[in-house]
Amino acid sequence: MGKLYCKSGTGIGLALLSPAGFAAQEEALDFVARLPIYGFIVFLIVVIIGVYGMRLRDKRRAPVGRLFGEREAIHSVGPDTPVAECVRTMTSKRIGALIVMDGEKLVGIFTERDALNKVLGAGLDPVRTKISEVMTKDPFCIPPGTTVGEAMEVVTKRRFRHLPIVENGKVLAVVSSGDLTHWLVKDQVGEVQELVDFAARP
Repeated sequence: MGKLYCKSGTGIGLALLSPAGFAAQEEALDFVARLPIYGFIVFLIVVIIGVYGMRLRDKRRAPVGRLFGEREAIHSVGPDTPVAECVRTMTSKRIGALIVMDGEKLVGIFTERDALNKVLGAGLDPVRTKISEVMTKDPFCIPPGTTVGEAMEVVTKRRFRHLPIVENGKVLAVVSSGDLTHWLVKDQVGEVQELVDFAARP
């Protein structure tokens, strides 16, 4: 758009009647017309943030047992299982941890971190090393009634990545920090994207 330079009243009047003047007036009117829309978008953003915060608090109060159903597979191995076999299982199942069971008793957990630090980092032979030699013994467990918020505090403060969920001595599932994070945000992404798309409309 061309710039208008004129100091006299007549010149200003002619300038406003020029094509550049009309364009400037239309642009100004369009901006004024959009002000209510901008205000509405700001209001909508505030509402969405408020709703998101309330839902997040509600989700943090949910028991971790709600994250899993009966379909949840429990991947376990015995104490004498070679590390190499355990790593192959973790790779094929795309999981980050295996629980170690001695009969019906949970005796340990073996994670990717254990494989890196206790086996590879220590120079041990994964074929000859038994999982019982490098597992984390007597892992910290939580009952299914533990809230998601409480579980998040445990993994954050104790620097755990996986927590077995145990009830009456029975392992129900293994929850990871990724599972907890996904549970908290999984329903919010769509709402945020809808807001972004709406705000981007002309």
